[in-house]
Amino acid sequence: MPTIISHAAVPLVIGLGLGRNVVPRPLLVAGIVASMLPDLDVLAFRFGIAYSDPLGHRGFSHSLFFAMIMAAVASLFHRRLGVSRFTAFAFVLIAGASHGLLDMLTNGGLGVAYFWPLTDERFFFPERVIQVSPIGVYRFFSADGFAALESELFWIWLPASVALGALLFLRRRNSR
Repeated sequence: MPTIISHAAVPLVIGLGLGRNVVPRPLLVAGIVASMLPDLDVLAFRFGIAYSDPLGHRGFSHSLFFAMIMAAVASLFHRRLGVSRFTAFAFVLIAGASHGLLDMLTNGGLGVAYFWPLTDERFFFPERVIQVSPIGVYRFFSADGFAALESELFWIWLPASVALGALLFLRRRNSR
């Protein structure tokens, strides 16, 4: 997995790039939470649930179905998020769905059950360019953890910064 922090790149780019009129702060926070929430599945290890189990790491919580559930919940709170039901659903869906997609770019693990419950099969993209982040706080602060951060800077944060710059440029150009 990319580090939990890097999963926030997608909602941050979209939210900051489109601006507060489209993505108010409460919705941006909801998107960031939705992009990170799937990694709470590491708690399954403490309950003896195997990594490869559909309830294990990168299982159902990394699926498009789970992203849709988070989006449906967000749509119920659309007024508190300061947007329409559709906008809340769409933004949180994109944020949540991006988690599994980023994990499918990593070079470690067993893949992502992105299409659960239709299939328990786990997937990776053909190109797996992101160095997988070690699981656990102590292992994160190691050479492997720093290698993962370096990889994420190049493969996630650099493209995210370019995308954000492009969105800001287009937004300024269209406001004239």
